[in-house]
Amino acid sequence: MSKNIIITGTSRGIGFELVHLFANQGHNVLALSRNAQPVNNLQFENIKSIAFDLCNQKDYTKVQEFISNEWTHVDVLINNAGTLLNKPFSESTIEDFEQVYRTNVFGVSELTRIVLPFMKSNSHVVTVSSMGGIQGSMKFPGLSAYSSSKGAVITLSELLAEEYKTTGPQFNVLALGAVQTEMLKEAFPDYDAPTTALEMAKYIFDFSLTGNKYYNGKVLQVSNSTP
Repeated sequence: MSKNIIITGTSRGIGFELVHLFANQGHNVLALSRNAQPVNNLQFENIKSIAFDLCNQKDYTKVQEFISNEWTHVDVLINNAGTLLNKPFSESTIEDFEQVYRTNVFGVSELTRIVLPFMKSNSHVVTVSSMGGIQGSMKFPGLSAYSSSKGAVITLSELLAEEYKTTGPQFNVLALGAVQTEMLKEAFPDYDAPTTALEMAKYIFDFSLTGNKYYNGKVLQVSNSTP
C-alpha cells in the first residue's frame, strides 16, 4: 500500500537516493530542497518536488498547502537536510552558528510542527543526525556548530516522542557515521567514508517504514566506523 512521504535535502546524496527508492516502490514523495531540479529530472508521476529553503518562512506555507490540497495526510517525514561547517571555533562567528542551527535545528523543528497536524497515530518522523551529536562519542575539531546542532535534534526528538506518546506519531533519530556524500567531501576533501549514500539510504528507507513499530523516542547509532 502506497504511503505519503516527505523528505528534505533531496537534491543530492542520501536524500536524492531516498526519493528514488520510495518512488520505485510506488510511494508518493514530496521532495523538498533548495534546488528542485535534480528530482524533477527523475520524472516520476508520484514525485512532487518543491524548491524549499528551511530558512524561509514562506516556504513552509507551500508545504502546508500542498499537503492540504493533494494528500490530506502524511505517513513519514524524513528530516534529512543539513548543513556542515568545518571551521575552527576561534574563527567561528555568531552568524556561522545561526546559519547551521537555522537549518539543522530550527528547520527540523518548524517543518515537523507544520506537518504534525497531518500525521496519523502510526506515522513516523525520522530525523537524520550524526555520531558527532552523540554524547561521549569521538569528537572532531572544527565541528563545534555542526555536531552540537546534531545533538540538539536528538534531544528535541526525545521530547517530542514524550509529548505525543499517547496520540502518535512516533519520533526517532538515526545518528549516522561518515557517509560518502558531496557534503562530506566539501567539508573533508581528503576523507573517504566506508558507506555510500545509496547504502545508507536503503537503511533509512526500511527504518522509516517499519522502525516505529519497535522504537519511539530513540536514537540509533548507524555507523560501522569512527567517525
